[in-house]
Amino acid sequence: MAEKTLSTISWQDFQTLSLPDKGPYFQAPPHHTLIAQQFSREDIEALCELATRVKRINKRREGANYLKTLLSDKRAMLYFAQPSSRTYLSHNAACQILGLDTMDVRDSKTSSEVKGESPEDTVRTFSSYVDMIIMRHPVGGFAERVAWMMAQTPRPIPILNAGSGADQHPTQALLDVYTLLRSFEKIGGIDGKSVVFVGDLARGRTVRSLAWLLSLFNGVKLYFVAPEQLQIGQDILELLDAAGTHYELTQDFESTMPEADAIYMTRIQDEWDSEGATTTDSSDFHIGAEHMDILKPTCAILHPLPRRQEVSTDIDNDSRAMYWRQMRNGMWIRAALILRTFHREEEVHRYYDAYTPPG
Repeated sequence: MAEKTLSTISWQDFQTLSLPDKGPYFQAPPHHTLIAQQFSREDIEALCELATRVKRINKRREGANYLKTLLSDKRAMLYFAQPSSRTYLSHNAACQILGLDTMDVRDSKTSSEVKGESPEDTVRTFSSYVDMIIMRHPVGGFAERVAWMMAQTPRPIPILNAGSGADQHPTQALLDVYTLLRSFEKIGGIDGKSVVFVGDLARGRTVRSLAWLLSLFNGVKLYFVAPEQLQIGQDILELLDAAGTHYELTQDFESTMPEADAIYMTRIQDEWDSEGATTTDSSDFHIGAEHMDILKPTCAILHPLPRRQEVSTDIDNDSRAMYWRQMRNGMWIRAALILRTFHREEEVHRYYDAYTPPG
């Protein structure tokens, strides 16, 4: 069977494909990371193991110096046309760990787009100077469009989607899964666990990507807790139905708390409102010290951040509050992803097996 590549399909035909059917088109060189649906469970577990090895190697000065040689021959553009702090900084830190030189544009107003240049031409320009583009863009599907466009050029380079509109955030989903795997490593892993998503699920691209990745694990049950107008989209539920994943929709957060092995909190995404304001009452969709006795002692509380009032600072030092560790994990899983993109993961494994650092 012929390999599926973006260079052999028209943009019109590609757009008609379902998300799972798009996945194989990103596996051929230059190995883009664009949607959660391109990853298998085996991919996820391999990336998580690689991330842990990078983290452990980096603990020693000799190891950290070794890691900086792995991609010292590469350059990356961080093109963030949408406000970001954590995602930008963790990708930048991941590049630094691997010795990957970076340049950035963090506001399209500082590029030639203000002169009327199309975003596509802007990205094509960036590709002349770098070996990878890490991009966040407010337009959904733009990362896919750029990847397809680059496939038609003489020098296609990998595109790493760091957030695309309100639809996909695959690297956030990977760091979330990594955090869950680390949190559950002594209690059987993710299989069979119940994960509760809370808040603005209609526009939370992190939830949309993570829900799919969790469907790859056995016996997982998902609870979607949100006001009716902010509930998870039907398109995601259809994907979960096709995967045979059990889920429940509810507005009663407290009733799900005793069942939760993990709780994934989100804020109201009012930056997507045309009027810049949300009138939805979200006061019942918060977690604080008063709820800690209800939760399992092994429950993991996650949040992609930034937070508002949905997670009280009173629980920041509770052993179940994983959101600060979750943020740091982003640096390691993104380093692993970049290494895999450039096919340098085996160099890490050889070093690790020869010089196993302290756990």
